[in-house]
Amino acid sequence: MTIDIVPLTPTIGAEVRGVDLAGPIDEPVMQAIEQALYRHLVLFFRDQDITPADQIEFAGWFGPFEYHPFAKPHPEYGEMTVLDQSTPERDGANSWHSDSSFMERPAWGSVLRAVQLPPLGGDTCWANMYAAYDALSDRMQRLLDGATALHDILVPLQKAVTYGHSAVASVEETRAKWPPARHPVVRTHPQTGRKLLYVNNNFTTRICELAEDESRVVLSFLLDHIKRPDFQVRFTWSPNAMVLWDNRCTQHYAVPDYSGHRRVMHRVTLEGERPL
Repeated sequence: MTIDIVPLTPTIGAEVRGVDLAGPIDEPVMQAIEQALYRHLVLFFRDQDITPADQIEFAGWFGPFEYHPFAKPHPEYGEMTVLDQSTPERDGANSWHSDSSFMERPAWGSVLRAVQLPPLGGDTCWANMYAAYDALSDRMQRLLDGATALHDILVPLQKAVTYGHSAVASVEETRAKWPPARHPVVRTHPQTGRKLLYVNNNFTTRICELAEDESRVVLSFLLDHIKRPDFQVRFTWSPNAMVLWDNRCTQHYAVPDYSGHRRVMHRVTLEGERPL
């Protein structure tokens, strides 16, 4: 199997062509996909008419699965969650975020596949957090290097429960099981060794080493900074399209412009390591 990697922007994102993800895939092809992921951070695969088992097998090549504490699981495959949405403006994904950063070991990455799409809309954007860090001034980088931030599950969990996207019975019990996690504001990617900005709008609540008012100002600046279009790629979904992304060095945003129509996605998430 010969594959082509076609970059979509100079900063982030590439389309992978010439690969069929149904059934077992040769190890050299998987290694090429993994190396392309480290270069481009998010990879797009079109026209993958595959089963949930195929998607799980593909994702499992990259490491152990993460079992999300409050997302709804697939009824037949515990490794997979189902995102079934028709009121996207209420669901929390329309905010720049890195998945499960409230965990001590946040997600390594995810494999997301389109199952049912609205007639128009429902794009997803990804942003490069290496580029976000590199674009900061030297003085701001020095301020942030070595700082830590708290990441809290509470607000996204409350929203998921309110709008029926969570299987948990109790917000209080779930939050007690997943108390706020403390992570570096600037983490180092374990494979590439590059520094990246690691705060996000859904989960990061404050920078620990700053006074509360200072933290509010700096965090607000950083959360606005990551929205720059030159850090981003935007993907228009098509039937059976699938995306693999590195959750450690990217953030993503689901565009909520299809209210009243149904969008169903299957997601398999991979367990990550403690951020350093």
